[in-house]
Amino acid sequence: MVIDESWYRKPAGIREEDSAGGVVVRLEQGRLLVALVLEGDHQLCVLPKGHVEPGESFEEAARREIAEEAGLTDLTFLGELGTRERLDFARKEWKRTHYFLYLTRQAHGTPTDRSHAYTLRWVPLDADLPLFWPEQAELIRSNRERIRQLAGA
Repeated sequence: MVIDESWYRKPAGIREEDSAGGVVVRLEQGRLLVALVLEGDHQLCVLPKGHVEPGESFEEAARREIAEEAGLTDLTFLGELGTRERLDFARKEWKRTHYFLYLTRQAHGTPTDRSHAYTLRWVPLDADLPLFWPEQAELIRSNRERIRQLAGA
């Protein structure tokens, strides 16, 4: 499947939904690593993110989704990274995803979402990140310096 610019054009009358997620980084031997998740046997990763439950703030939802998909719970909030919008995977909803930056010391996590087979992967911040969604790669690329500053690297 190719994710082209059509995924980023909002169709008239489509249902909208907010979701939240995070960029989680950790320092290892002087370099910053980013937490990515693989689902099942997919070749490309995603940032942990998902829907917002009733009564949750966007930041609370991001923490819950990170725990569910990456198994990371020892998170220090560093700041907001911005919002990205696109069609969902089924192309039936317009997703507005609010992203937050976190620092962790956790190297391993056990995802709590039992309905999907998620695997945590750490990739250097400066690498060509193997992300399925182009806007997630752009989010990290456009915030690299800010991520380094906020993470103290």
